[in-house]
Amino acid sequence: MTREVDGVLRAYPDTCVGTDSHTTMVNGLGVLGWGVGGIEAEAAMLGQPVSMLIPRVVGFKLTGDIPAGVTATDVVLTITQQLRSHGVVGKFVEFYGDGVASVPLANRATIGNMSPEFGSTAAIFPIDEVTMDYLRLTGRSEEQTALVEAYAKEQGLWLDPSADSYVEPVFSEYLELDLSSVVPSIAGPKRPQDRIELSNAKSAFSRDLPNYASDVIDTVDESEKESFPASDAPSTHEQVRRTVAVTDSEGKEFDLFHGAVAIASITSCTNTSNPSVMIGAALLAKKAVEAGISAKPWVKTSMAPGSQVVTNYYEKAGLWPYLEKLGFHLVGYGCATCIGNSGPLDEKISEAVQANDLAVVSVLSGNRNFEGRINPDVKMNYLASPPLVIAYALAGTMEFDFDHDPLGRAEDGSPIFLKDLWPTPQEVQDTIDATIDRAMFTKDYADVFTGDDRWRALETPEGSTFAWDDESTYVRKPPYFEGMGAEPEPVSDISGARVLAKLGDSVTTDHISPAGAIKADSPAGVYLAEHGIERRDFNSYGSRRGNHEVMIRGTFANIRLRNQLLADQNDGAGVEGGYTFNFVKDAQDTIYDAAQDYAAQGTPLVVLGGKEYGSGSSRDWAAKGTALLGVRAVITESFERIHRSNLIGMGVLPLQFPAGESADSLGLDGTETFDVAGVTALNDGATPSTVKVTATKGDGSTVEFDAVVRIDTPGEADYYRNGGILQYVLRSLVSA
Repeated sequence: MTREVDGVLRAYPDTCVGTDSHTTMVNGLGVLGWGVGGIEAEAAMLGQPVSMLIPRVVGFKLTGDIPAGVTATDVVLTITQQLRSHGVVGKFVEFYGDGVASVPLANRATIGNMSPEFGSTAAIFPIDEVTMDYLRLTGRSEEQTALVEAYAKEQGLWLDPSADSYVEPVFSEYLELDLSSVVPSIAGPKRPQDRIELSNAKSAFSRDLPNYASDVIDTVDESEKESFPASDAPSTHEQVRRTVAVTDSEGKEFDLFHGAVAIASITSCTNTSNPSVMIGAALLAKKAVEAGISAKPWVKTSMAPGSQVVTNYYEKAGLWPYLEKLGFHLVGYGCATCIGNSGPLDEKISEAVQANDLAVVSVLSGNRNFEGRINPDVKMNYLASPPLVIAYALAGTMEFDFDHDPLGRAEDGSPIFLKDLWPTPQEVQDTIDATIDRAMFTKDYADVFTGDDRWRALETPEGSTFAWDDESTYVRKPPYFEGMGAEPEPVSDISGARVLAKLGDSVTTDHISPAGAIKADSPAGVYLAEHGIERRDFNSYGSRRGNHEVMIRGTFANIRLRNQLLADQNDGAGVEGGYTFNFVKDAQDTIYDAAQDYAAQGTPLVVLGGKEYGSGSSRDWAAKGTALLGVRAVITESFERIHRSNLIGMGVLPLQFPAGESADSLGLDGTETFDVAGVTALNDGATPSTVKVTATKGDGSTVEFDAVVRIDTPGEADYYRNGGILQYVLRSLVSA
């Protein structure tokens, strides 16, 4: 970054705080940046600082070279698994070592982009010759490039392990990966860190299937399970296979079954801005078409590149026709299948899946495969490189061993395996060299903010304040400032709170925040119908996130949410979806309707959670919806960084169980009423390290513990005292 001050050009390291959790993509360029919640970003835009604790820095040493046939995605999934296992929430990760030079810039961005998946605040690469080459390729001037190089070297930000002056950095913690040990991998069926070696994908699917299909009997002995890593567990299942004959809406006839690939999507993310994997996928498609191999008819395919440059070089290389022949048509450039925007499955396929409770799967090249995020009909979701997305579309099933099962047959009857179609590194590089140049970037990004004719023709109201439309079901004036005084009310303790939800480990913001399609029988669907909206026009929660009435009704309504409170009230059977036990009605109810009953009685609410609560996307509505439902505190074993910050930004108190304790270890089942004492210490300008929590059971007995207060900085304490970050900022603006 450069700036002219008093006629002198000054340089300093570029930094970035973005409203998307994947802002860490810029870490690949040596730019220190990370994602924050939109709530926090709004405050920053209005002049407030972004406060944080000084992080520990994990030095991640890379050695060796990436083997031929191994993609950036494989490297990313390996690093994700290693870092999540190590534990890097709230920490910085910095890559160093001889192996860094062999990692292309696009791969570095792909790795940095996965920072939210392994939980770190940032995952930054140093600046070196690879960085300079990328700056030149993407249209930066020679003057700027020279300045970056000179500054980085002068400030000690340049990496050259071979230099005599090189001294290995000192870090808080250390990890190491030999890149030559990385093998082709996928991750699933529900978390990015659950890496599976591709050679073990078939057996791993068989191992996991009984968790998703009621007609499959798992016969693996528990002790046998513990003897094998997740990716290497043996497949010794007795499986009752249900095959369902289907005729789709186009008249195609085929059988559906557990493990059928219902969605194969190369979906917009850093993967789809990475030329090596995108060219690799297209070349694989070309070879498949030339060999006469097609995608299976039950697979819904799509292509959503991360950049218009991808479209440009595909056309220049003549590769689009082959992708389209396999069904990978361009559907747009924004977030697509990875965020639930795949659109519905074919109507007949959807009916067959639901009627027969089939565990069909999706394979996508995005970053996140959390439960209920991709498609309501798809229970199991896997992350894979773009070439492997193509491969699974050709295979049509997760029960496929690419080493031994042929994808097709040649004219002479000989088998065609994936290895026969996989492009060589030289083929990929030759195509990149022939099709990608500096002019592509300068041309495609010259008017990136201009938009097309339809965008420019949109009518926009004028004025200094927003023109709220009371009839709109898309954007409504939110209630955050209703009844707000010039001075904040004193912070109060919590008394007589009921548990709205008792949740397990790895509850993501996708479990909490509304996402995907709006079901007709959901509280949000009922609301829209009452306001005259036809079912076909419901659209998605994402498109209606400007309407709090829709969003509050979709909070904690993920179709795969498992509320253990309800399971305890349902003989342990449990119910998936946005339901809870309503102690006002003494019956099962939707979370939204139960919250309204509690609000009518003036009963505050708490949520109990496990480890890694709030992982995933930086979704404002995971915190906004929680607050609007009347939740005063969330008590968990651990929080992910952004969601913890967002909860404070909405005036919700984040608390942690004492170290080593959990709701279960303390004997809490969610039927208790909760009192939280000691919060009022915040009124005196201090932030208590712990508060006393008393849970009273139905028989009058109590469980008491000291919960850790996760208000980490003085700035966060100010936000909480004001009822939220937006209230604090508004009061600051008025007083100024």
